[in-house]
Amino acid sequence: MKIGLIRHFEVTRGYPGKMVSSGELMAWQDEYNQSDVIEKEIDTMNIEWKHCYSSDLKRARTTAQKAFQGNIIFLEELREIPLSPFFKTRLKLPLALHLLFIRMAWFFNHRSQQVTKAEVIRQINKTLDMVIKHDENLLIVGHGGLMIFMSNELLKRGFSGPKIKKAENAKIYVFEQ
Repeated sequence: MKIGLIRHFEVTRGYPGKMVSSGELMAWQDEYNQSDVIEKEIDTMNIEWKHCYSSDLKRARTTAQKAFQGNIIFLEELREIPLSPFFKTRLKLPLALHLLFIRMAWFFNHRSQQVTKAEVIRQINKTLDMVIKHDENLLIVGHGGLMIFMSNELLKRGFSGPKIKKAENAKIYVFEQ
């Protein structure tokens, strides 16, 4: 059995300016979620993928439809981990500082975060339990942050494959059992 993890196509929206308020950061996240994508060819690695699961966000849907020619199951559970500013301010801070605060708050389960790390890992394992039942080659189309944790969980389950640190857009990372 092979599982292919693929991050969505690159989006056209890009990142916000270097200095943003927390409100501007949240507005950018909404724009990013609605952004069009830059489509390109996807190397399916000459593997016959039997099933495909995808995040239900637009950029992942478009990628899944390009990568897989059968029935695709779209799941909210495969959405990216949402950004939640550590504190709300009109003061413009460097984007990198906002992201650092968000990552630290998320890592330490700060109340400012919509979901905890434990909830994300639980959700990933529940989704993997569901899709692995097929025992056939399958593609999972998702988002960069989620793929990092999903690859870790696959490795813990005895799959061989790469340890993803930063997923490239439209590249399939293959895990084999």
